[in-house]
Amino acid sequence: MLVSVAELNSKAIRFKKFEALLEQPIVDMDQLKKLSWMGVPEEIRHTVWKLLMGYLPTNSTLREKILAQKRGEYDDYVQQQFSDEGKAGLDQALVHQIHIDILRTNSNIPLYQSTVIQESLERILYIWAIRHPASGYVQGINDLATPFYQVFLQSCVSDDVERTDVSLISKETLNQVEADTYWCLTRLLDGIQDNYTHAQPGIQRQIVRMKELINRIDGQLYAHFQKEGVEFIQFAFRWMNCLLMRELPLKSTIRMWDSYQAEGIEALSEFHLYVCAAFLVKWSAELKKMEFQDIIQFLQAAPTASWGDRDIELLLSEAFMWKALFGSSPQHLKNNNPNQ
Repeated sequence: MLVSVAELNSKAIRFKKFEALLEQPIVDMDQLKKLSWMGVPEEIRHTVWKLLMGYLPTNSTLREKILAQKRGEYDDYVQQQFSDEGKAGLDQALVHQIHIDILRTNSNIPLYQSTVIQESLERILYIWAIRHPASGYVQGINDLATPFYQVFLQSCVSDDVERTDVSLISKETLNQVEADTYWCLTRLLDGIQDNYTHAQPGIQRQIVRMKELINRIDGQLYAHFQKEGVEFIQFAFRWMNCLLMRELPLKSTIRMWDSYQAEGIEALSEFHLYVCAAFLVKWSAELKKMEFQDIIQFLQAAPTASWGDRDIELLLSEAFMWKALFGSSPQHLKNNNPNQ
C-alpha cells in the first residue's frame, strides 16, 4: 500500500510527540492517553503499553528497578510451580485445559506454533489461574495474553515477529517477555474480573446492554433478529469473552488495544460494549437480508481477514460516537416497550 508524503510527515510528527513525552522525568499520563488513542507507533508500543497498564511507573528513574523486581517476582512463581519438585504438585486438569487451548491459539500464525512460545504462554496462564482462584482459568483468557506477548516480543526482533525464528532469541529475553506479559495480563483481567468469575456475570450484563443499545441504534436490525429468533448471546458472548479477538486479525487487535488502554482499564468493558455494537451495525445491511442460520454463521466468521488500521479506526470512531451519545445517559438504553 502506497503511503503519501503527508501521511509520512504526520506519522513522524506523532512519533516525536511520543518521544518527547517518554523522555520526561515524570510522564504526563493524560497526554500519553490522548496521543495513544489514535494509535501508538510500533517501535515504542512496548514501553507505552507498559505505562498505560500501570506496570511501569511514570517516574523514569524508578523503571529499571521496578522491572527487575517484577520480573524477579514472576521468576520465583515459575520456580515454585515448574521446578522438578514443583511439577509434582501441578493441577493436571488445569494444565491439560490450558495446553489444549494454547494449541488452538492463533493457529494461522507461525510464531504461535513454536513449542517454546506455547510453553511460555502455558506458564503465564497456569500461574495466573492458581493465583486467582476466585475466577480461575476460563477459555478465552488464552487469547488475551497474546497481544501483550506479541508487542513485547516485537521490540526484541528486527523482522516481522509473527514469522520470526524463535531459536535466535535468547532465553533471558523470552523470560522477560513472559514476565512482562504475565503482569500486564493480570492488570487487564483485574479490570474485568467479573467477566471470569462463576457464571461470568460481567459478560451477561454486557450482552443485555448490547441488546438494548442495538435496539436504540438500529431498530430494524433488532426487529429482524427478533423475527428470526436470533439471541445476542449466540454471537456476543464470544465477542465479550475474547474482546473481539477471534473476529479480527491479531495486528488489528493490537491497534484496537492502543485505544482500549488509552480509555483506561476500568473503562475497558464499557467502551468495548460500544465497539461490539459498532461492529454488529457495520454488517446491518447484509444481516437484514439473512435468515437465522446464515446470520449466526456470518457473525461467527465475519469477513475481516484483510482488515488494517483504517478499518479499526473507523470502528473505534463509530464506537466513540455511540458512547458519547449514550454513555453519559444510560437510561437512554432502556427499552420502553414492555412487549420486547
